[in-house]
Amino acid sequence: MTQGRVHKKVALVTGASQGIGKETALVLAKEGAVVIVSDINDSLGKMVSKEIGGECIYLHLDVAIEEDWKQAISTIIERFGKLNILVNNAGVTGFQEGFGPQDPENASLDSWRKVQAVNSDGTFLGCKYAIQSMKLSGEGSIINISSRSGLVGIPGASAYAASKASVRNHTKTVALYCCQQGYHIRCNSVHPAAILTPMWEPMLGTGPDRENRMAEIAKDIPMQKMGSVEDVANAVLFLASDESKYITGIELTIDGGILAGASATPKRQND
Repeated sequence: MTQGRVHKKVALVTGASQGIGKETALVLAKEGAVVIVSDINDSLGKMVSKEIGGECIYLHLDVAIEEDWKQAISTIIERFGKLNILVNNAGVTGFQEGFGPQDPENASLDSWRKVQAVNSDGTFLGCKYAIQSMKLSGEGSIINISSRSGLVGIPGASAYAASKASVRNHTKTVALYCCQQGYHIRCNSVHPAAILTPMWEPMLGTGPDRENRMAEIAKDIPMQKMGSVEDVANAVLFLASDESKYITGIELTIDGGILAGASATPKRQND
């Protein structure tokens, strides 16, 4: 029997009740990690934890609340004695949450702050408390889930794009800081695009036109297809494992070639 690529490592995954977070938790557990599933959706999160089984536990964690982070890390250290892997996955777009317009002219300051609180502040807090615990156990890997939107502008999603750019840059700062301090802690960001997650479901629908809508989206992707949550989870697994022990501060794009050079000129409103 093989021990798995992250055998006996303790991993915390935020926003793990569905989508990329859930798949990441499943993949890490399959490869031998002791996984802590966290989310604000307690019912779904507990279902994921139950599905994984073994030593896996569920923790309620609102990433925008510092006290939640303190409690979560304290519980993990008390129960498992260490934290080796943190996947900062929890995030919001502002659309599904009903925060109103998200373009830079009409977005409200309140909606801007709500998106930043989860995506940017949540990542900052996760890195802060992960560093403090990982340096005691001797090693660690922080993987921050950013987005294609953190590398390019998105006219209709200004807060989301800005927050994901913040995640990208903070990742590099954390990576360099840990090297500077002599901590054996790596930090990298992952940038998915056109990944089939629950976020896309309202746009795709369930009717007979679903496949046509997916095909329309795929036309603008060099690989001519949408990605899967497994594609992202497997990339996270690589960065979490010792296979990437000489990699820190990078941005790993998972987008089917979108950012390799394809044109993305915004469509004008009067077109």
